Amino acid sequence: MFKKILVFLTVAVMLFSLAGCGKTENTNAPKPADTKSEVKKLKVGMATDVGGVNDESFNASAYRGLKKAESDLGAEVKVLESKQEADYDTNLTTLVRGGNDLTWGIGFAMANAIDKAAKDNSDKKFGIVDYAYFDNNGKNITPKNVVCVTFKEEEGSFLMGVIAAKMTKTKTVGFLGGIEIDLIKKFEYGFRAGVAAVDPGIKVLSGYAASFTDSAKGKALANSMYSQGADVIYHASGGTGKGLFEAAVENSKSDKKVWAIGVDSDQYKLAPDNTLSSMIKSVDNAVFDISKRLVHNEWKGGEVVVYGLKEGGIDIAPTTNKNTPQAVIDLANSYKQKIIAGEIAVPKTKGEFDSYMLKLPKQ
Repeated sequence: MFKKILVFLTVAVMLFSLAGCGKTENTNAPKPADTKSEVKKLKVGMATDVGGVNDESFNASAYRGLKKAESDLGAEVKVLESKQEADYDTNLTTLVRGGNDLTWGIGFAMANAIDKAAKDNSDKKFGIVDYAYFDNNGKNITPKNVVCVTFKEEEGSFLMGVIAAKMTKTKTVGFLGGIEIDLIKKFEYGFRAGVAAVDPGIKVLSGYAASFTDSAKGKALANSMYSQGADVIYHASGGTGKGLFEAAVENSKSDKKVWAIGVDSDQYKLAPDNTLSSMIKSVDNAVFDISKRLVHNEWKGGEVVVYGLKEGGIDIAPTTNKNTPQAVIDLANSYKQKIIAGEIAVPKTKGEFDSYMLKLPKQ
């Protein structure tokens, strides 16, 4: 009996000692590493086109998207502004060498530079705004490490046309474009279609500055249109459009007020008393959305992502109610819903516009 008790006590002491040793080892073990500090921070770079981040338009919107990635995703961001086309290749190379996980090229003019950078750096990811790579047969040939972002600019331009048509008193409105290319023609034909939907008898003047950065040329074109009787002008010309707002202010008189309509960003502040609306092109949301996909492992190279009214990539500026009557805004929104529902196919080429006009009810 005594031997059994002795054995029991010996085993108990051994178990207690082992437990104590285990406790000591756990106490002295290194603490788990801080998970956040081990997670690699997303790095996103952006090269602007020659408009720069202060163009109050396209590049400025893209920059806002980059800053949102910084604040909401904790991304480390870097922006390089291109002063001339020769800077595109250099800036993209600098960003790639800087270790960015995603490098953006802003604007169709950077298409060749992005294509070259992507092919030279197949292990890196790229994004381009306002361009998609297709061959002559319409086949998508986007490099597998590039995402293209495009927009249905014609849809938002249609709504600006509706507003212009309802607000003109002279029955003459204008369209001011940057460079006369297919992309900007989408804005023009969408605008013309919106005007015609309200009143096909309204005259639409059109002029191109051959630049996205020449505000003086934009002002001269706007002055010419105002002198020809236009009292509302819509522009799609990047930094060139700043001249439109200057012209609108200078051409307004107590007995004759003229208006400007902005593009890409809400441009109300450029001429608070002379701006009817702006066609919002949410480049910022697109840049942020594609960057976020990378964080969540949802990024897919080689695809073309298209944003329109339905996708929330195009819209009417929230400041439209500052100078535009609610009834006009309501009418524009009714057309917006018809476009989203597929009841209206907005034209984006001359051929589509001509067909569109033939289908309009006779007035």
